[in-house]
Amino acid sequence: MMRPMKLAGSQLMFGEGCLEFLAQLDTKRASLVIGGHSMEKSGILDKVVKILEENKVEVSIIRDVEPDPSFKTVITGAKKMLEFEPDTIIALGGGSVMDAAKTMWVYYEHPELKTLEDILPPNDFPKLHIKAKFVCIPSTAGTASEVSRSVVISDENGMKHGIGNMEMMPDVAICDPLVTLSMPLATTADTGLDALTHALEAFASTRANYLSDILATQSAIDIINTLPKVFKNRNDVKLREIMLNASMVAGLAFTNVSLGIVHSMAHTVGSYFHVPHGLANAIILPYIIEFNSQNEVAKNKYDDFVKQLGKDKPLQNIIRDLNSQLNIPSNFSSVIKDRSLYLEKLDEMAECAKSDGCTKTNPIIPTIEQFKELFLLIFPEKGEC
Repeated sequence: MMRPMKLAGSQLMFGEGCLEFLAQLDTKRASLVIGGHSMEKSGILDKVVKILEENKVEVSIIRDVEPDPSFKTVITGAKKMLEFEPDTIIALGGGSVMDAAKTMWVYYEHPELKTLEDILPPNDFPKLHIKAKFVCIPSTAGTASEVSRSVVISDENGMKHGIGNMEMMPDVAICDPLVTLSMPLATTADTGLDALTHALEAFASTRANYLSDILATQSAIDIINTLPKVFKNRNDVKLREIMLNASMVAGLAFTNVSLGIVHSMAHTVGSYFHVPHGLANAIILPYIIEFNSQNEVAKNKYDDFVKQLGKDKPLQNIIRDLNSQLNIPSNFSSVIKDRSLYLEKLDEMAECAKSDGCTKTNPIIPTIEQFKELFLLIFPEKGEC
């Protein structure tokens, strides 16, 4: 039976200049969560604070969310929120900032929770939107955390945990392409391919439906056609807008129908070898499209998508060509330096990927041995490529 669909929170703003919508928020006290210094250097942080303060909003800034945010960072931020008592939490930044801020929100609203395990299955997920509403302003066109129910948080051992619940859907998403202009080229490529992975995995998901297919197909077409142009014209606001909108639409698809084993494997190598999430997805994606094509339903969907794209080659090769244009490596050999350690961890990684929540909606559920074969395929010995 199809699950109920939820397309974003209460308000979804997109298009150049929509950052000004902040002036319409009904808020008195806002905790503003940011990462490093990119939002300060670009002037966006000052602009956000100015809009809020001109509307009599008291602002407290929580800084220094790191890539692959840790539970320690989450708890530190939640304590600051408990001291400040905001009625609104605003995440300004990329996926890591939005994920960290969402999770801070959980522990702010429920200070009785103390550990990451408290919100992991089989525990019930707590109700949110009680003390504060949640606003996302993405600075990257990739994760779509602004319209998703999911976060990825690292535990004290560096292992990544994907957590998903509709309670974590942001109330407001403000997708202004002007905020994304500070993205470096490598981040533009990695996050754009992360968004493409969201679209194509949602498209192939065993939970896919009429509406999710419409969202996933259009977003994937827009990303494939636009991302190389953005890579060459990074300051083109119109191209940035297409990418941010496509990323957001891919998020609307995957947060409802889930993902597949590209993400299962990317989460795993990110945990063990700290490969950036978008880069890991980009490298893994063509291998898994080829693997999934053994499933007749998935292959037919991929073939139909290629026709809509107006291409005449297998989808995995289209993705490989796109990766090449964006300087994405063809495998892990240039990204993970210690192949012997990779081989040593192979059994553990296969188990980790198998148990990942994204695996259950992949067109083919790999065995442990198949996962090991896939991990080896993506990190060949020299001379095998």
